[in-house]
Amino acid sequence: MRPIIENLPNKLRVLVTPVLSVGSATALVLVAAGSRYEKKKINGLAHFAEHMFFKGTKKRPSAIDISSVIDGIGGEFNAFTSKEYTGYYVKAAANHLSLALDVLSDMLLHSKFDKSEIDRERGVILEELRMYLDTPMRHIGDVFEELLYGDQPLGWNTVGSVESLKNIERGDFLSYIDTFYRPANMIVSISGGVDAQKARFLVDKYLGSRKTKETKKFLPAVDSQKEAVVKLVNKKTEQGHFCLGVRSYRRGHPNRYKLAILNTILGASMSSRLFIQLRERRGLAYYVRSSVEEYHDAGFFVVQAGVEINKIKEAIKVSLEELAKLSVKLVSDEELKKAKEYIKGKLILELEDSREVAGMFGSQLLLEGKIRTPQEIMEKIDAVKISDIQNVAYDIFKDSRLNLAIIGPYKDEEKFGKILKLSS
Repeated sequence: MRPIIENLPNKLRVLVTPVLSVGSATALVLVAAGSRYEKKKINGLAHFAEHMFFKGTKKRPSAIDISSVIDGIGGEFNAFTSKEYTGYYVKAAANHLSLALDVLSDMLLHSKFDKSEIDRERGVILEELRMYLDTPMRHIGDVFEELLYGDQPLGWNTVGSVESLKNIERGDFLSYIDTFYRPANMIVSISGGVDAQKARFLVDKYLGSRKTKETKKFLPAVDSQKEAVVKLVNKKTEQGHFCLGVRSYRRGHPNRYKLAILNTILGASMSSRLFIQLRERRGLAYYVRSSVEEYHDAGFFVVQAGVEINKIKEAIKVSLEELAKLSVKLVSDEELKKAKEYIKGKLILELEDSREVAGMFGSQLLLEGKIRTPQEIMEKIDAVKISDIQNVAYDIFKDSRLNLAIIGPYKDEEKFGKILKLSS
């Protein structure tokens, strides 16, 4: 499976992945801008703008007018905002691709940004933010990134803050869109039962008239960590939630596939080491997982769990022990093989969904400037050796690079700091 890439005269990149055996088609518009491109005063603008694109255009004056069109064809319709990019998509029967692109282009080019709608949606987003703050399992990740990156764009909440959301006005949206929503900074990724030539024609029809211009860059991430650090959010909760992690690798780093396998071994599945140790053997957690995040110039590996309040120190110690083991003891051939097959199996399942395919290839081209085919990814995964896992663990799991974020009814950061070490 190899996508077809074409550039329109206005520098908009069109990425088409025909999967003729699939009856659906997904049209996904990706923009290389997210919350790390913002100023602190108006933090949350990228996410706020994502909401406002659904609130009415000249052609379709209200949110209902927009959503009714997609509901009328039984389609899926949504958007998302991250720290480095934003996406808008419609997934529907393949014969409705023209309508999908009509709606998406209308939203992105002709939204009204009515002041009354802005004020109304501001209230909606404030409630979204409060919902996240009241959901420790969701909010702990934001606390962890704030700990990791501090008062710089990667450390700010994508949704914004109560203070910053109140500062955002209509002119901020118009300036942001004029700066970042330009063809050279965007990709249209189409996947499913579509003809590549027809798809390109439709994208040109609906988005080919938008003129391009140079866009602004983000500020580079600053890493000044010299010792293990703890961030504690005191809150009355029924569980203690923690994120324990380290800085790892930027997007595209040569060790990315080795780290992916290490992550799978530690906490990506129900048979992973952390799941077995914390849940199955000790009954400390209902949920426990590990994950990897990659940005243009930074990245991290993190373990997350929610545990009984009085057993959080035990859970953290067990997690630290599992991280330390990978640096000093080789994984088995069987465990390495299982991790590789897990990753490849998940990839194959994603290829059955036109939305996943559009997102997979589109985000690669947008953020990395190139496409990695499933076959190429699998070959990279298969090439990882047992010694590679140990070398990566030794590289990133160091006492001075540990970061621990906690939400729960705790007040003493120092007592957690004392256990925050890999060596016994």
